[in-house]
Amino acid sequence: MARLNRKSFYVGLTGGIGSGKSTVGGMLRDHGAALIDADQIARSVTVAGGAAIPAIRNEFGAEFFDATGALDRARMRDLVFADASAKDRLEAIVHPLVGQATWAAAKAAEGRDHGVIVFDIPLLVESRRWSSQLDAVVVVDCTHETQIARVQRRNGLAREAVEAIIAAQASRQQRRAAADWVIFNDGLSLLDLQTKARMIALRFGL
Repeated sequence: MARLNRKSFYVGLTGGIGSGKSTVGGMLRDHGAALIDADQIARSVTVAGGAAIPAIRNEFGAEFFDATGALDRARMRDLVFADASAKDRLEAIVHPLVGQATWAAAKAAEGRDHGVIVFDIPLLVESRRWSSQLDAVVVVDCTHETQIARVQRRNGLAREAVEAIIAAQASRQQRRAAADWVIFNDGLSLLDLQTKARMIALRFGL
């Protein structure tokens, strides 16, 4: 774990879908960290009137938007799983905007004297550009079957749809290899998970 030359300590938080990553992020925030949610930022640029909407409409057409003018995420998800080039085209529009908003949020958090900033990044390992910008990486991990069960319970997706999402993400082994700390969130009670998050928070001086 290398401390980079900056005022705040930057922590990357990642995990596969259904791992409990966002829950851990909320717990670290409760311990005093600033939490920057990359997925939430991505959603904000694709709602009606969002910064990415004009370029997405120009690239993919009006059929990928709902009645409010927001991106139809389910329809776009189906497209990018079926067409890798569509995924690349979408990311070329969305990722620069998310990056700009992410660093603006980090700068604002530093201005509020947050000593630790946690970046909740679902695709941290896949992006391959975060390792040089973070001081530490925390991975929330669980088994494949636990992922499927949690996502089906939460989102009501068919098993095949969840399998496709998992297959499009980095493997468990790849994420664990990138980690400074791993929280294995399988069969844990919420209290157990809070205990593990508190231990991580203490290591970061929170």
